[in-house]
Amino acid sequence: MTAARIISVLIGYLFGLFTAGYFYAKHVHVDIRQMGSGNIGTTNTFRTLGKKAGILVFLGDGFKGVFAVLFVWLLFREKYPQGIKILEAYAGLGAVLGHNFPVHLKFRGGKGIATTSGMLLAFCPWAVPACLVLFTLSVFVKRYVSVGSLLVCLGFFVQTILFGQNGILGAPPEALGEIYTVVGVICLLGVVRHSSNIKRLLSGTENKV
Repeated sequence: MTAARIISVLIGYLFGLFTAGYFYAKHVHVDIRQMGSGNIGTTNTFRTLGKKAGILVFLGDGFKGVFAVLFVWLLFREKYPQGIKILEAYAGLGAVLGHNFPVHLKFRGGKGIATTSGMLLAFCPWAVPACLVLFTLSVFVKRYVSVGSLLVCLGFFVQTILFGQNGILGAPPEALGEIYTVVGVICLLGVVRHSSNIKRLLSGTENKV
């Protein structure tokens, strides 16, 4: 199944290359990389181009995570029924890598939270309610998008383990270790990409909504 793992990552990466923020900004004749924080993701789009743009970019970046997982599921579900959740996880990883490090933007992409959220929806939908509550409370109570994003990563990882151990994830026991590792890498990428935000949070200079 090694080849299937590689193919799943590549499929996810190709989906991840649809950098919604960059393409939306290009459509309205601006370069999002030259505006605000310079990030191509949802938050910077929302702040610089408005609510409508932010929502569209979030949906675009989120659904590429959904589609990557679903495409791999359709492609491999019959050939690798016992390993399909592993391949779905690799597809999600590829989508996040494609968003964070897009080749057409010289590997300068976003932070991957919207794409991770989309992958989460398709891969482990039972984890969505808790992650949504964590994000909503962080944004509307503390007004920090970065804190909400970090909590989504933590909530995704913890719940993947909980649902995996309880059999709800739908993966055989021998596949769980690899799934936890791949999901852990995805969530760690989200944390690493927020390193500058974490520094600002610690210094009390982080931007609020």
